Order: sequence, then structure tokens, then C-alpha cells
Amino acid sequence: MIKTLKSLSLIATIGMLLILLGGALVTKTDSGDGCGKSWPLCEGQFIPTNISFELVIELSHRMVSGIVGIAVVLLAVLSWKHLGNIREVKFLSAMSVFFLILQALIGAAAVMWGQSDFALAAHFGISLVSFASVFLLTLLIFEIDKKFDARSLFIKKKHRIEFYLLTVYTICVVYTGALVRHTEANLVCGSWPFCTNASPFAFNLYSTEQWIQMGHRLAAGLLFLWTLTLTIRMIRHYRDKKVMFWGWIAAFSLISLQVFTGAMIIFTVLNLGIALLHALIISCFFGMISYFVLQATRSAKYEKEQANTSTKKTM
Repeated sequence: MIKTLKSLSLIATIGMLLILLGGALVTKTDSGDGCGKSWPLCEGQFIPTNISFELVIELSHRMVSGIVGIAVVLLAVLSWKHLGNIREVKFLSAMSVFFLILQALIGAAAVMWGQSDFALAAHFGISLVSFASVFLLTLLIFEIDKKFDARSLFIKKKHRIEFYLLTVYTICVVYTGALVRHTEANLVCGSWPFCTNASPFAFNLYSTEQWIQMGHRLAAGLLFLWTLTLTIRMIRHYRDKKVMFWGWIAAFSLISLQVFTGAMIIFTVLNLGIALLHALIISCFFGMISYFVLQATRSAKYEKEQANTSTKKTM
């Protein structure tokens, strides 16, 4: 059964990445109305007769989402049944299915009734949480054979709290990035890193879209600096722990690539490949820091157990 779960988890994880990229592609190609106001059918038909580029993009995204959705639900059910004894499995199984259904409902509501740009921007963040849940479930399944001893990794409380805060802040940055896409503010600033390098502080001339674009750049810049300083501290404090040492190097590499591709979106005038790579990298980065959150919760649990044991011995 473990072999089956491994294969299914890989399919579900890769599939969730495809859903994330598919959603970004739908937004960037303005294909959200490709199937009209009909859902789950396209133009009210099982097989549409009038084929357009936007229809192909939107319908493909729906089909992939449906197939991957089945894989995720199956993974959650089998993991719950066969690995439910592992502390985090039931929680992650429930999270992956809940957020998968939530993102599907939000997508359906957007098609049938329409939503504001601010509401639509939350869609990518919800998809990201669903992906992270499936990704962590996959890691847990693969940990079984590797016999990873989570108790050997102790993370200090102050670092655990910082992991939690960084994760929440990353979701906020992702939201601002999605808002840039949905308000069509991608190219309202022709320069980088400032909106207009020739007059970088001309804030009084900014339009609403330019404020959204520059707000995202500022938030992303702070995320880069936070990750940089945190990576330095993790290397210094956990040099002998390979998971932390190489994990944070990987996380910093990803956020560096994220900043680079963000700048390249401007320089290449919204090249579609670069834009999709931008979405892929932040998804991988969020998956990485979610893994550190998982390790932090484990460390907190073991610390509490040790404290309780010590208390009982002194009584």
C-alpha cells in the first residue's frame, strides 16, 4: 500500500502544481470567460461546438482540476485509512480536500456570478494552501521508508514563531501578486525596481494600479530580505542539521529566483513563460516553508512532552 500511496501522492502533488499554473495561465491570457457563464459545462455543452483559444485554456484547466481533484480525494482517503496513526496525516488529508473544494467553488462562483478583483485574488492563495497540504502529505508518506527521526531536530521557540509569521506574510505577498494580475497592473510601471526610475519618488503621480504594483514590489522585497536574514541565522544555528541547512539554502535560492523573474516580467513585457515560471517558483517556495512549519510543530510537541516528563519526575 505504501508504494501505491507514494505513486498517488506524486501524481497529486504534480497535478496540484499544474492546477496552480493553469489558473495563472487562465488569468494571464484573460480566459476566465472562455466557457461563458456556464459551469461545470462549457457554454452549456459537454463538447463545445464553437472553439476559441480562450475556451481551450479554460476547459483544459477545468479538466485537469477535475482529474487531479479525484487523485487528491483518493490520496486523502487512503492516507487517512492506512496512515492515520501518524500525527499530521488526518489534518493534512482534511486540509487538502477542504481547500481543493473551496478553490473549485470560488472558481465556479467567479464564472457564474462574477467577483471583484480583490475577491478573485484570494483564489491563488487558497490553491497554494491546498498544494502545500498535498505536498506535506507526500513528504510524510516518503518519510516512512527513510525513517527520518523528527525528534532529532529541535527548533528553538523563537525560530518556530518566526516560521509561522513568515508563512502568513508569504500568503499576504502572494495575495498582492494575484491582485496585480487581476487588476491588470502588471505593466503599469515600465521600470524596475521603481515605477519610474527617472523619478522614483513621484508618488503623487501614481494611479491606483501603480500603487498596487509598487505595493507588491515592496512586500516582495521585504519577503526577500526577511528570508535572507532568516537563512543566515538558520545556517548559523543549525549548521549540523542537514534538513535545516540545505532546506533554507534552497528556500533562499527560490526567493532569489522569484525576485529575478518578477523583474524579468517587466523587462520582457509580460512574457508568458516568465510569468508562469514566476508563479511556479513562489509555489515551490511556499511548499518549502510549509515543510519548516511542519517541523516546527513537531518540535513544539516534543518539547512539551519532555517538559511534562520532567515535571512528573520531580513530583
